[in-house]
Amino acid sequence: MRIIVLNGSPKGDLSVTMQYIHYIQKRFPEHDLRIINIAHSIKKIEKEDSVFMEVIDAVRSSDGVLWAFPLYYCLVPSQYKRFIELILEKKVEEVFKNRYAAVLTTSIHFFDHTAHNYMQAICDDLDMRYVGSYSAEMHDLLKEEHRRRLLLFAEQFFGAIENRITTPKAYSPLVHGTFTYHAGPIQKSIQTGGKKILVVTDHEDHQTTLVRMVEQFRDSFHSGVEVVNLNQVDIKGGCLGCLQCGYDNTCVYTGKDEFIEFFDERVKKADILVFAGSIRDRYLSSRWKMFFDRSFYNTHIPSLSGKQMGFLVSGPLSQIPNLRQIMEAYAELQQANLVNILTDECGDAATLNALIQEFAARLVWSANKGYMKPRTFLEVGGRKVFRDEIWSSLRFPFQADDRYYAKHGMYDFPHGHYKARMTSRLLILLTKIPAMRKEIYLKKLKTEMIKPLQKVVQDGK
Repeated sequence: MRIIVLNGSPKGDLSVTMQYIHYIQKRFPEHDLRIINIAHSIKKIEKEDSVFMEVIDAVRSSDGVLWAFPLYYCLVPSQYKRFIELILEKKVEEVFKNRYAAVLTTSIHFFDHTAHNYMQAICDDLDMRYVGSYSAEMHDLLKEEHRRRLLLFAEQFFGAIENRITTPKAYSPLVHGTFTYHAGPIQKSIQTGGKKILVVTDHEDHQTTLVRMVEQFRDSFHSGVEVVNLNQVDIKGGCLGCLQCGYDNTCVYTGKDEFIEFFDERVKKADILVFAGSIRDRYLSSRWKMFFDRSFYNTHIPSLSGKQMGFLVSGPLSQIPNLRQIMEAYAELQQANLVNILTDECGDAATLNALIQEFAARLVWSANKGYMKPRTFLEVGGRKVFRDEIWSSLRFPFQADDRYYAKHGMYDFPHGHYKARMTSRLLILLTKIPAMRKEIYLKKLKTEMIKPLQKVVQDGK
């Protein structure tokens, strides 16, 4: 059986992900697993049709496709994302139709689910027969139990192809609206109050609705809104995964293009950030993905803390809750305040005009008031994953994170709530007595839980 492994690591064969593939190769010598380094060679694949078609011909002659990649910012690396866009742009989807597919990723289990959701949706859009996915922690291969599980995953994939099993679809095709937005008159010009507002977009001339949404947002203010198009920023390439930034947040691209200066001097120094983009497949564009990936020179340090943030999106975002969650998680993990994610799905120009005007006003109000929404599981859970990993296995490569986390009290375990811990121990002992247990759980627990809160309410402070 011939399996094409589409390698999404920018490091090519020197990637953690490919070691899992090599292990499968060694344990299943009867199958031919051919690895094609997609992300590492993306510039050549993009520029030379013959190179792109070599990849497509390899897929055409295969029995199955294994999408394998490391997670970058909740998704695939930007280079891999660009390859997926090329499949659609060059209209070769037919080659993937009815071909069996599976996904293998490596990560620290930080938002690996959003990457897997994305790839399953892409496989469904390509009408592939999606068998399943495998999310490996980077060092799982060192443990026997995980090696066994990996081999079972591979066995299941091979078996599905051999037996020509029927597979279900999890995602419906996207339905794009036909609405073309025409901006209307500004009802009231908003004063920025001295706040620096930056709109980052990637719109192209043919994306008229997104262009007009950005213009309407900018014109909602009296003045002082800067708009930067990512297509006009010199960005030499996507994140290489080299981890050089782990030591002191110095990127390997420093001095080689404009991205670091752009992010440091304009993105970080803005008070209000609005990111504008159009839906491309199940995400924004690969240019936007490159923006997020390249910002990783800040490593796991929240670099946009305290800022007001929003998104302007053209396209069927309501049909892609996975992307909405990625946007929400990005804002929370940056310790920014996500004011809104606004789309053109209302399909009515007057309504969209009013929505954009209100969006602009809320951003300034939140900035002036210093309002920050409470964090949800997206930030609380995600930050704990980072904390635990930096504390242990990633402390050496990410020394900048280690210094920041220590300085800002992010190593918050074990908890020092000594009074609460002693009270809990005492109550646990008391509940060993049946009569006390009944008294506490049936009569005392609910009222005691709210007593401290009632005191604040009564004081009115």
